[in-house]
Amino acid sequence: MPNISQRGVSMPASPIRKLVPLANKAKSKGVKVYHLNIGQPDLPTPEVAMEALKHIDRKVLEYSPSEGILSFRKKLVNYYATFNIHVDVEDIIITTGGSEAVLFSFMACLDPGDEIIVPEPAYANYMAFAISCGAVIKTIPSHIEDGFALPSIEKFEALITPRTKAILICNPNNPTGYLYTQKEMDQIRDIVKKYDLFLFSDEVYREFCYTDDPYISSFHLKGVENNVVLVDSVSKRYSECGIRIGAIITKNSQVRENVMKWCQARLSPPLIGQIIAEASLDTPKSYMTGVYNEYIQRRDFLIAGLNRIPGCYSPIPMGAFYTVAKLPVDDADKFCAWCLSEFEYEGQTVMMAPASGFYVTPGIGRNQVRIAYVLNKEDLKKALVVLEKALEAYPGRVL
Repeated sequence: MPNISQRGVSMPASPIRKLVPLANKAKSKGVKVYHLNIGQPDLPTPEVAMEALKHIDRKVLEYSPSEGILSFRKKLVNYYATFNIHVDVEDIIITTGGSEAVLFSFMACLDPGDEIIVPEPAYANYMAFAISCGAVIKTIPSHIEDGFALPSIEKFEALITPRTKAILICNPNNPTGYLYTQKEMDQIRDIVKKYDLFLFSDEVYREFCYTDDPYISSFHLKGVENNVVLVDSVSKRYSECGIRIGAIITKNSQVRENVMKWCQARLSPPLIGQIIAEASLDTPKSYMTGVYNEYIQRRDFLIAGLNRIPGCYSPIPMGAFYTVAKLPVDDADKFCAWCLSEFEYEGQTVMMAPASGFYVTPGIGRNQVRIAYVLNKEDLKKALVVLEKALEAYPGRVL
């Protein structure tokens, strides 16, 4: 039998989805599983989006342009302007979800062996996409004790080599919920400019910033306009993960030309998804305000509940809808698997994502989990009770 690719062997398993078989087995036994592992919002998709889906009136579901439907891209120009992000329609390329946006950005900008500096913990698929294009992720650990603030610029500079090609940030951050400050963004700008690097900036959670300070996009940074490649998605802000619509936004014409070659090779982004996403841009402000307030309430409820459990600690995330929490366990991977395979409390258990999968540095985050607060407060309340009972019963509890 022929050998499979080493690239495939090196691909990391998803820390978010790798425990799904255990969860399915628990459910088959009648156990209620509280899904805190995945960023799938439970809030309803906007009504304007659902109406657009119901009233698609076409005789042919044709290919769309490889760069995306023009009318959708024009409306996105106006959307970004509301965040003081000023772009032209030519700067926007529609992709099959934010994941394809990351992959195509890497493919267009990086050669095999090129290095990307990423603060960790980081969204696990960044590592997977880097492996896909032969790039190398170099990580700098951030720390739960200071809320996962940006590591010092000196630590960034210590990693720079002749192969360093880019810095990648996620702001607001997945998995930590950290929101970079103006000072931190200025520091990133300075190092990008000093070494003439690409700045890949994943900003899919911009609607969910829980601070009075203004949201700082990489597009707001002066002097690095041609270095910035912004990644976006409609999945989280409109509860539309399944329509698979994302975007690459960049002022760099060479990057856009390169990206388009991969876009043309995959033919077109989803037609139906674009129709729904375009309609979603007419979502009333009241919907977005309601979603925003709901997540703040869930965040406050979850963090207070976690920090009341003996041995647990979570900083207060200032963006997105995730937190990384420290648990009093010997190994969070084992604990999360144990919760699904060997534990239940009153017919219930919890599913979380072990944080080790969001780190590259070996041994870091072994007692941490990522929790997504995408359940309603009543379910979060029950999940917290189950988690506390699980920690009390776990054989590998660390006092």
